[in-house]
Amino acid sequence: MENTSKKYWKGIEELKNDISVVKNADREFNLEEIEGGTYRRDFLKMLGFGVAAVSLAACDAPVRKAIPYLNKPEDIEPGIPNYYASSYTLGGHYASILVKTREGRPVKIEGNKLSGVTKGGVNAPVHASLLSLYDNDKLKDPTKGGKKISWEALDNEVSSALSKSANVRIVSNTILSPATKAVIADFTSKYPSTKHITYDTNSVSGIIEANSVSFGKAAIPSYLFDKASVIVGINCDFLGTWLSPIEFAAQWAETRRLKSGKDGKTTMSRHYQFETGMTVSGANADYRGMYKPSQEGALVANLYNKIVAITGGSSINSQKLEVEHLDKCAQDLVKAKGTSLVVSGSNDVAIQTIVNAINSILGNLGNTIDFGTTVNYKQGSDIAMANFTTELKSGSVDAVIFLGSNPVYDYLGGSNIAEGLKKVKLSVAIAERADETASLCQYVALNTHFLESWGDASPKQGYYSLTQPVISNIFNSRQGESSLLNWAGKPGDYQAYLKSFWVANILNGKSWSQVLHDGVFETPNSVKVGASFSGNLAAAAAAIGQTKGSDLELSVFENVTIGTGLQANNPWLQETPDPISKVTWENTASFSQKTATKLNLAQGDIVKITVGNKSVELPLLIQPGQAHDTVRVAMGYGRTAAGKAGNTGVEVLSMLSGSSSSSNLWVGGVKVEKTKDGYTLPQTQTHETVMGREAVVQESILSEYVKNQKAGRYEPMISTSDGLKKPYSVTLWNGHEKKNHSWGLVIDLNTCTGCSSCLVSCQAENNVSVVGKAEVARAREMHWIRIDRYYSSDADPENRTFGGYKDMEKASENPEVMFQPMMCQHCSNAPCETVCPVLATTHSSEGLNQMTYNRCVGTRYCANNCPYKVRRFNWFKYFENDNFDFHFNNDLGRMVINPDVTVRSRGVIEKCSMCVQRIQSGKLTAKKEKRRPIDGEIETACSQSCPTGAITFGDMLDPESKISKILEREEEGRAFQVLEEINVRPQVNYLVKIRNKDEGKKVAEPAHSAEHAAH
Repeated sequence: MENTSKKYWKGIEELKNDISVVKNADREFNLEEIEGGTYRRDFLKMLGFGVAAVSLAACDAPVRKAIPYLNKPEDIEPGIPNYYASSYTLGGHYASILVKTREGRPVKIEGNKLSGVTKGGVNAPVHASLLSLYDNDKLKDPTKGGKKISWEALDNEVSSALSKSANVRIVSNTILSPATKAVIADFTSKYPSTKHITYDTNSVSGIIEANSVSFGKAAIPSYLFDKASVIVGINCDFLGTWLSPIEFAAQWAETRRLKSGKDGKTTMSRHYQFETGMTVSGANADYRGMYKPSQEGALVANLYNKIVAITGGSSINSQKLEVEHLDKCAQDLVKAKGTSLVVSGSNDVAIQTIVNAINSILGNLGNTIDFGTTVNYKQGSDIAMANFTTELKSGSVDAVIFLGSNPVYDYLGGSNIAEGLKKVKLSVAIAERADETASLCQYVALNTHFLESWGDASPKQGYYSLTQPVISNIFNSRQGESSLLNWAGKPGDYQAYLKSFWVANILNGKSWSQVLHDGVFETPNSVKVGASFSGNLAAAAAAIGQTKGSDLELSVFENVTIGTGLQANNPWLQETPDPISKVTWENTASFSQKTATKLNLAQGDIVKITVGNKSVELPLLIQPGQAHDTVRVAMGYGRTAAGKAGNTGVEVLSMLSGSSSSSNLWVGGVKVEKTKDGYTLPQTQTHETVMGREAVVQESILSEYVKNQKAGRYEPMISTSDGLKKPYSVTLWNGHEKKNHSWGLVIDLNTCTGCSSCLVSCQAENNVSVVGKAEVARAREMHWIRIDRYYSSDADPENRTFGGYKDMEKASENPEVMFQPMMCQHCSNAPCETVCPVLATTHSSEGLNQMTYNRCVGTRYCANNCPYKVRRFNWFKYFENDNFDFHFNNDLGRMVINPDVTVRSRGVIEKCSMCVQRIQSGKLTAKKEKRRPIDGEIETACSQSCPTGAITFGDMLDPESKISKILEREEEGRAFQVLEEINVRPQVNYLVKIRNKDEGKKVAEPAHSAEHAAH
């Protein structure tokens, strides 16, 4: 890597030369930890009989019988997929989607590019929600007291009880559906004592209240990240979980794109992030500062004072706080007046009031903050929910209906709700399973999955979308809205109700059928609207000044995979590595290295965390980039009634109940003690290393890029008798002629956020198996694409002394981070192809490295020879195997399987195929129409799902394709291939990461090229 003082590493273990990493550095799998592990020498001993046996086993595929239609439905052609527009609205998160069905069963979710909100982007939870449809752990029938009851009997008993109830409450998470709110209004007309209570686990009620007192508008505005040249996030993971991460990630990416060439784009936004622990947003920031949760108010107040010191104005009272980059942030914000944006994830009204004042002073209101288009993502009221909890506990509530919500688990006062339910005359849960709340209710009115339902959504003012069922009800379930209508004495046909509501209130003469086809109906406000700040800054500063933190503080956060736990029983999400920690299947207690050392703790320990009289035990994780004297734990785990996959990890929200800071998800007065050691985390990051090679991740800074568009590029040279030459100029390969197509990928490291949407999309598309917690810990995960996360070290690479090398083993306390998606590189000079003894891995005439599964005998020579470590070996038959109880072992779960892709069995190697099934389908469609494929009509699962457009797929032989134009433009710019020096000629190119940072210290150019090549 050129002109950089940073050394990149993958994990603490690698930096410290941990013995468990060193001894397995040359192995793809940690075989010594596995009972009965077979090594290469053992394999050679059994060649005589073993290969023949494995060959026969690999060919022993189960027989499937096909039964033809007697009366074929008009809209179904066997083998041809159908697509239906719908909407994902779980827990207030939103995405407009297309659902791919095969012979009447949904098999894939994709983004709807007609949406003006999500614009075709989706994230990991949206993709994985498909698997939740086929969850065999859900209830099969409505129940009373845990026993099956008929719908007729349930309706009669519930209606009778409601008619005798004086105080009725409906409790839900945020509802984006205008029609559902109309149903609740009709229900309230029938039962006038009804109140609708809305809450959100990760609440933003403080923003709504602050906007009310600051601007007279109790609403959340649209945040326009694509209009901002300086972006500041404070405890706000807007790229991962906050409000609308799919929408915000796409906007943020627009400000980060660069284009090389004479007429290219050489400007980008500058992103500051201030937070307690490393988040996806913090990992992608240009500058990042750390603070303890108790210091958040002081940080915001100090930022305000630094800004008014430059612009002129009165400061507010605040304790002094030194946070890295805060002074520079204030200066850049002032320079970018009107084109800056400051967002905070705090739920504290006082903190949000000061943030509003900052945005007002900077002229952001009406520019990057638009009150003309308010958003509906989070509507929960902390005050209303607290009042309901008090009512319930006092016994003054006669009837309560939980509409798709689970507050006993995911609300801070959940234990109070559980206690209060004992005093209620009627309790009904409209739920899909007997979750923590539903199991305490008298009745469970079995709800449908959203893919079985009709519905609508209004994520933002002027933006609407529809939800339609793409499969008949799998169980004896009924949509929640139909249940409410029935109990209100109205017709329960919610489809007719929805259509009537839209015709009367939304369509304004437009065609219902057309909107249902498109999935969206949008009438956006074209004028941005600002607001005048009139908040009480003195009162806000005084409220903040009363907050004092203790020595050790617990911070609870929402991660990008499990989130608040709504989809905890989803194996795809459980096995998706957290983008930062790379841990799967459980949550951890993370500490900075300094704090862990002070407490005499190490990775592999189990620690007991105590707050007041409550304690939990968690495995410890050393997490670079975390504030000292803090411990962070992810919410969403520790479910007790989610299902077989979801009942994992530890529940921590209850640790916050009763704390004055609980609305902000942190608490002080934490005690930690070690209880055990020797625990192995199910962590994926250190399974594959870069083996000490250079040119894996490449980066530079914007000022260098403006001067030289090849800044940061590592261009290796090799020594020959004719002098130094580029690696591909000297080769023993004859190459592969590509006459018709040459399929490839370009990945922009500037816009890849590490969100893992591509990983889950690939898993769904290609029937990638889930292996479980124990197998992940043994390095046997099967994902075809991984998101490598690299941390930086600040050691001087020129210090070649023993002490210098020791310094390189020390983690930076606040490291810079890079994400790099890594899949099969489809090498033109593929090392795997030369060593396969049975020609199971071969090269296509279109640039693809192919796998013939029924020819593979599992020697794993190809995996050993792969420099990128992207080939996966099937240790077991993961489907139809009760030892791997992750949906593929039952008939319902296997309905998610994509029929276009072979389900691999034991003993074969598998890896990224660049979605060859999609390529072939696109080529056949074009062939029938007597044309070449049009650029963009064929997409891989990863490129199709990326919310930031970081992955571009296409035909590199098509001069008009987007990928060809990028490579033509970036050949003398940012385009590079990983491990270019070994001349494997991948079909995958990456674009150098550019950070918008001021120029740092000059360092000597690294000594590589000839010396390196000679070795």
